[in-house]
Amino acid sequence: MSPAAAGGPRGMTNTLEAPGATLTYDIRDAESSEPPLLMIGSPMDARGFATLAGHFPDRTVVTYDPRGTERSVKDDPSSESTPEQHADDLHRIISELGDGPVDVFASSGGAVNALALVARHPEQVRTLVAHEPPLAKVLPDRDEAMAAVRSVADAYQRDGFGPGMARFIALTSIPGPIPAGWADQDGPDPAMFGLPGEDDGSRDDALLGQNLISCTHYEHDFDALRSGSTRIVVAVSEESEGEMANRAGWAAAERLGTEAVVFPSHHWGFMKSHDWGFIGPESAPMPGQPEAFAAKLHEVLDGA
Repeated sequence: MSPAAAGGPRGMTNTLEAPGATLTYDIRDAESSEPPLLMIGSPMDARGFATLAGHFPDRTVVTYDPRGTERSVKDDPSSESTPEQHADDLHRIISELGDGPVDVFASSGGAVNALALVARHPEQVRTLVAHEPPLAKVLPDRDEAMAAVRSVADAYQRDGFGPGMARFIALTSIPGPIPAGWADQDGPDPAMFGLPGEDDGSRDDALLGQNLISCTHYEHDFDALRSGSTRIVVAVSEESEGEMANRAGWAAAERLGTEAVVFPSHHWGFMKSHDWGFIGPESAPMPGQPEAFAAKLHEVLDGA
């Protein structure tokens, strides 16, 4: 059902007060017998789903800016955001939409947060497609992976955005298990990725400062996820095989007693170049295959 049919807000853009933040979310309303479809990331904001949302004209699509990003302002921008907080934010937004349940496509950190949501509120989500959640704790090389992520956060806190992001890009590009001792190695030169080398003194970046550790080090309640009413489909992308988030997707599916579904393209395969406004062109990967990605998502949501 659409938000209008459920008695929820009809406006294109809405705000909602949550503990410690004001959330902003967008509704692309459509006359449909299907429940609303949420598309969420973290820390990626609503702009990253502009192209994918356009491939679902027959569904009411809801996107939002996670707390601390773009239009969703936190009371303390320097504070950490946790999957529990994000899950509560999503719970509040879904409650505003009406009776539910909804369908959810969640990518990367958004998939971590959506899994936390359905562990607590399975009645609110009919189907969750969790795309490449970067869960370091489910990996066979969890100790190396968590240490490597911690080294990214340390580089950011010590040297600033450019060195921290350069190390993050290097880590997420490793095609296989994280090598022992990687966390102790020097990071790459930020200039290799077109990133600034100077430190501007800020430490409130949504990825490196607010969400990186709490997201990747989060430990899900897989018993609750397996026993809940939500249909959970873990998705991985064919071109990101071996990367940390891809391997975590396979491992999470195994913990759920299912098998991951392979989608076209890479970790950001549902996006076009103009969707990258949320991070800037210097860190953006090659454009994905949004048409093929959307077609696969249609199949999965339809139960194929």
